[in-house]
Amino acid sequence: MKKNKLISSIIDNLKTLIFALIIAVILRSLLFQPFYIPSSSMEPTLLVGDRLFVSKYTYGYSKHSFPFSPGYYNKRIFSKDPKRGDLVVFKTPSDNRTDYIKRLIGLPGDTIQFIDGEIFLNSKKILRKKIETDFKVRCGNISFPVNLFEETLPDGSTYKAAYSKIGTLLNSDKYIVPNNHLFFLGDNRDCSKDSRFLSEVGYVNKLNLVGKAKIIFFSNDTKTGSVLKFWNWKNSFRLERLFKKI
Repeated sequence: MKKNKLISSIIDNLKTLIFALIIAVILRSLLFQPFYIPSSSMEPTLLVGDRLFVSKYTYGYSKHSFPFSPGYYNKRIFSKDPKRGDLVVFKTPSDNRTDYIKRLIGLPGDTIQFIDGEIFLNSKKILRKKIETDFKVRCGNISFPVNLFEETLPDGSTYKAAYSKIGTLLNSDKYIVPNNHLFFLGDNRDCSKDSRFLSEVGYVNKLNLVGKAKIIFFSNDTKTGSVLKFWNWKNSFRLERLFKKI
């Protein structure tokens, strides 16, 4: 009798666990997925150690939306076009596995070019206003001063972008965004591997979109201390960034 009760209890617990896992997979695949920011390429908007929720439904769903999805399915369902200025998580075209988060600048058919350190979108200079001249950003383990600008895209969306004072990518060839592809930049302009690097990232197919960044739900300064070092939480937690919309 006791043995039957024990088996019944184990089965009930397994059912509960399986049900919980199914619900978690559904929520992660269809609604929101957490992501961690490991690099400084999106400073000052996103910092190393930020953890954020990405909306999976904003642009619809593709083979990259679901775990164990068939790789041969090359369509998006409930597809919606992203907008310039969106912070987007996508799979890099070079391997279709690595997650990147960058800012969408160019839509299909757009031309993008850097001239004297400024961005020209469809032959028109993107408006920008200098905010600070000695703002600090990171690039790897190095911190250095940059010029911080507020840039405004043609649709009116604004964001902050950091440019090195000496400039490493002042001028570029003209990028022409192919049909059904997108062009992305990191906000930390001189410390970002993005669509400017055609052999490593380049133009991103819309099928590679994973979702839109929505909110920072947790942030820990990795330079101050690991999240595992609970005795240092007072110094490493960035409380001002909790539940910050992006």
